[in-house]
Amino acid sequence: LRVPSGPDNATLQMLRNPAIAVALPVVYSLVVLVSIPGNLFSLWVLCRHIGPKSPSVIFMMNLSVTDLMLASVLPFQIYYHCNGHHWVFGEVLCNVVTVAFYANMYCSILTMTCISVERFLGVVHPLSSARWRRRRYALAACAGTWALLLAALFPLARTDLTYEVDALGIVTCFDVLKWTMLPSVAMWALFLFTIFVLLFLIPFVVTVACYTATITKLLRTADGRPDQGQRRRAVCLAAVVLLAFVTCFAPNNFVLLVHMVSRLFFGRSYYHVYKLTLCLSCLNNCLDPFVYYFASREFQLRLRHYLGYGRLPSDSLDTTRRDSLFSARTLSARSMSAAGPADALQGTGRPGLKRQESVF
Repeated sequence: LRVPSGPDNATLQMLRNPAIAVALPVVYSLVVLVSIPGNLFSLWVLCRHIGPKSPSVIFMMNLSVTDLMLASVLPFQIYYHCNGHHWVFGEVLCNVVTVAFYANMYCSILTMTCISVERFLGVVHPLSSARWRRRRYALAACAGTWALLLAALFPLARTDLTYEVDALGIVTCFDVLKWTMLPSVAMWALFLFTIFVLLFLIPFVVTVACYTATITKLLRTADGRPDQGQRRRAVCLAAVVLLAFVTCFAPNNFVLLVHMVSRLFFGRSYYHVYKLTLCLSCLNNCLDPFVYYFASREFQLRLRHYLGYGRLPSDSLDTTRRDSLFSARTLSARSMSAAGPADALQGTGRPGLKRQESVF
């Protein structure tokens, strides 16, 4: 193994590249402008008009808070790159911004994975998984997600992430890491591969598997009933969410894998490519409010009301129902009705099965 000393030529070229110095602030500014109002509106609807009545809503509240936290630290990144990649805010704030940036990015991945698992259980195994799809388990999953992230990113929190690049006369923030942050190359490999496998690869595989099984189930159960159009839209929504997950997070993390292997074992760097793909992961913040809109009739009604468009065209006999396009409770109720009177009695007296409260 060869241990590089100081920034390599590719990193120096990236820090000198004016196109990157323009592209990153532009993308981050777009994320801030779209994400903050969109997620504030989403959080307001989730908290005030829907409430934490189902695991999906709890996960989406966590996702909205996560998106807002990431957007709140992006202005520091914008100024940093506009200033020629020169960090002027000190060591402590560099650590705070970096940990918040990556913690919230990976929290989005893990939260979307939790949502995909909850949807999979609600659609594919609605009866056997009913006791696990409760609010307390969703809250525990959110708390466990944050505990896992803070533990995985602890080496970043305890280290000075600023680096003075003498060749350029600037001080970078997390663009050049000190090799003394960890005691050996083996520890570096363990740290980076743990982040890749634990925080991306496993959630990625689980998300793909869950949404694939969910879409397959919905397609197989589609028939000529009045809710066929709603099922079709649910399939399209699941496909869009999966596509957004793959598009936003996969390129960045796979480039990270290539970069870490090349840097640790071959002394080569692809950090400039990684830096550009990092923008894609932030764009997910802009997509989440649109996902909520298409997933929730409540969101559609609220937004159309504020824009003065009035009611939505009804796609069912009941125009007043706040239908979710992807509601485990709705599918559970239909499954019990189809199973027969004896099974349906188990849901008697549970009004939550009649109202589609899940918005995802």
